[in-house]
Amino acid sequence: MSGTRNETRSGAATGMPGALVVEGLRKRYGDHTAVDDVSFTLAPGASLGIVGESGSGKTTTVRMLVGLERPDGGTVRIGGRDRSAPARGRAERLARAREIQMVFQDPYLSLDPRVPVGRCVEEVLRLHFPTGARARQARVAELLDQVGLGEREAAALPGALSGGQRQRVAIARALAAEPRVLVLDEAVAALDVSIQAQVLELLGRIRREVGIGFLFVTHDLAVVRHITDEVMVLREGRVVEMGATSALLDAPAHPYTRLLLDSVPRRGWNPAALASAGRGRPAGTADG
Repeated sequence: MSGTRNETRSGAATGMPGALVVEGLRKRYGDHTAVDDVSFTLAPGASLGIVGESGSGKTTTVRMLVGLERPDGGTVRIGGRDRSAPARGRAERLARAREIQMVFQDPYLSLDPRVPVGRCVEEVLRLHFPTGARARQARVAELLDQVGLGEREAAALPGALSGGQRQRVAIARALAAEPRVLVLDEAVAALDVSIQAQVLELLGRIRREVGIGFLFVTHDLAVVRHITDEVMVLREGRVVEMGATSALLDAPAHPYTRLLLDSVPRRGWNPAALASAGRGRPAGTADG
């Protein structure tokens, strides 16, 4: 990997229980190679940003991790278990889903418009955990509270919520499976800047409280600086640079990374300040 740094903690985490280990991942569509020899390790509770412009292979990579695409080569392991081959039966599919969950970019499309928010989250619990209705309802309330939503939002249909609230629901739904890894594919890209800040602050708090690992897929390096420990830069399906976030963004080694940095339009962007500015609104007020 040209320009790859050695200070990243990922390689040292390969033997850690619960680590996500990706080795030599490849995917082709006809004559086009979308992902070419991508390797990395996400330690338990760590946060890795995967960045690159459109077409760089970011989304294809994570779709293979969660089982939405089948790799043509390479391996994906979580906690030492190989996830590269198709799951054998319903029980294995559910077990894999409990290991890794994904939050998609568009909160307007990722929720069923006919299902109230509380029931949407409860269905995940019903699928994965054999508990009674009262225990499920209590857990739903806990999960929604964790993302800053309450009884009013639980009873509402997604169409009655703002974009930021819908993305919070999507995060709560993913957390309901109690995964080791949460993949966020451009999860704040469809939100206004101030709402992005609130969601990023929320994710940082959840990571500290739950100890879940994050894979944060984005083209926005201003966002990456505030949510990740490490960054992996993809270009045309290949890793061109990887390293600790602050070191890589402050002194990129590869020309492509420097080009991405030069394209960032919001150099003074401060999500903590923006999120604080949004806290003065009354409880239950739509957040964008």
